[in-house]
Amino acid sequence: MKFSFKTMTRRSRGFVAGLGCAAVMGLFIQGKDTDTMFEISKNLDVFSALFRELNGYYVDPIEPGKLVKVGVDAMLAELDPYTNYITESDVEDYEFQTTGKYGGIGTTLQKRSDDIVIGEIYENTPAMRAGLHPGDILLGVDNQDVRNRSVEAISQLLKGSAGTSVAVKVKDAFTGNEVVKMVTREQIALSSVPYAGLAGSGKDMAYVKLTQFTPDCARQVRHALDSLKGKTPALKGVVLDLRGNPGGLLDEAVNLCNLFIDRGQLVVSTKGKMEDWDKEFRTNNAPWNTEIPVTVLINGSSASASEIVAGTMQDLDRGVVIGEKSYGKGLVQITRRLGYNAQLKLTTARYYTPSGRCIQQLDYTHRSADGKVSNIPDSLKKTYKTTAGRLVKSGGGVEPDVRVKDSIPSRLIVALYTKGLFFDWATQFNKEHKTIAAPGQFALTDADFDAFNSYLDRKDFRYRTQADDLFDSLQAVTTRAGTYTAAKGEFTALGNKLAHDKRTDLNRQKTEIKRLLEGEIASRYYYQKGRLIQDLRNDPDYDKAVSLLEQPAEYRKILKK
Repeated sequence: MKFSFKTMTRRSRGFVAGLGCAAVMGLFIQGKDTDTMFEISKNLDVFSALFRELNGYYVDPIEPGKLVKVGVDAMLAELDPYTNYITESDVEDYEFQTTGKYGGIGTTLQKRSDDIVIGEIYENTPAMRAGLHPGDILLGVDNQDVRNRSVEAISQLLKGSAGTSVAVKVKDAFTGNEVVKMVTREQIALSSVPYAGLAGSGKDMAYVKLTQFTPDCARQVRHALDSLKGKTPALKGVVLDLRGNPGGLLDEAVNLCNLFIDRGQLVVSTKGKMEDWDKEFRTNNAPWNTEIPVTVLINGSSASASEIVAGTMQDLDRGVVIGEKSYGKGLVQITRRLGYNAQLKLTTARYYTPSGRCIQQLDYTHRSADGKVSNIPDSLKKTYKTTAGRLVKSGGGVEPDVRVKDSIPSRLIVALYTKGLFFDWATQFNKEHKTIAAPGQFALTDADFDAFNSYLDRKDFRYRTQADDLFDSLQAVTTRAGTYTAAKGEFTALGNKLAHDKRTDLNRQKTEIKRLLEGEIASRYYYQKGRLIQDLRNDPDYDKAVSLLEQPAEYRKILKK
């Protein structure tokens, strides 16, 4: 397709192209203002005529569906990142995001140089039973060569109806042999509660990890709590881990709060353009326990429904929020069917926690000239009060009651991760070791760490530090200014002093590197649950949450005005 919208400005491209595509798709637009409706109708007519002219007379054949998608995406880009056009081919992926279910073999894929490799394999799935390994190089699917194809394209080939078979050709990560494995697809349903266990020095605290707000997830949390309650004489507290949880169903956020809050309590309200759609969401069921102390873990990736739970527990002084400031998504989306199995996911309202605050951090209604979105200014943020009179603010995510600053990964760690070296060495370790200790007890030895260093030497691993970047910038500036030659000797001396020793850097960050390797390795033997348990061994947020529950007086003090 040769046609392009590049000659138009970004805003006019989005408005005209998107509205025109809406006309082609037959969208029905509602409105009250006559002048506005006339403008919409006029632009729809103009674009409809434009589309017909392109289709009839453009020099090269055009793909109508592709052209429509370009136009719709351009229009929606002017709004917020959560309003999306979902084509028929994308519906299954969207449903997986919202339900945790799909028809397939139960694995993720990774791009590695020119290869596509098997990434994580989920427990008790067809991929696991077929003997696929993380690190296997994918060569073909049903006699189709998949080399040089995208991850998305291959993923579509692997997905399908439960009960159907697919031939997967791989280069085995352990043997190096090329083999074909017949895998029978199943309905893959990933639990939103991949791990729950007892915590604390007396093993009398409940820890529950919730990864997403999918249908029935609150019931899964309740079941996990009931199970843990039966393993100890008396539970003394609950750690609810919402870190990295992007959200999901609003109703499930209400149901989760209901576990710890009495029936009839307001959890969240929504307000938008359609006043008839404004709604208050209250707890409807008998709670699990309204007295037990609760700590809620959040970070910068906790969003949407996660923030509803954290914000509500904070507003009602029902639990202590620990970690980092949350993402700041205070918007509500619904889906509308468009015909031909396509859907529109659109933002219809903002949500407000019981104190009346909206935690939305970015203002999508006011953009700069270049289309950028800015944070809501402090002058527009309002202060609200919790039930006990503690002060909380709107417009910036949920601020934790107890902040545990997460360490920023060093450039060395980032380089090891992005180059896949943690993953690849874990594959080699898995090949050489049939078993390891249970997750949470497994630990790499100093000899293992030395083996990892030697592995990096063979890979000729290199990375740049911030000092390298600054040094190069200084050289460039002085060269342009004509002063570099005179200072060349000093630059050489400084460069020698700045030259970093890779082995020294690795040893300096030995603890963190070992922690990341241990988590990756644990996932090879004990899957997602194993990684989660292993990662809790050196987790300052988790340690603080448990420690606070073991100090009732300190816990109560935080929740007072």
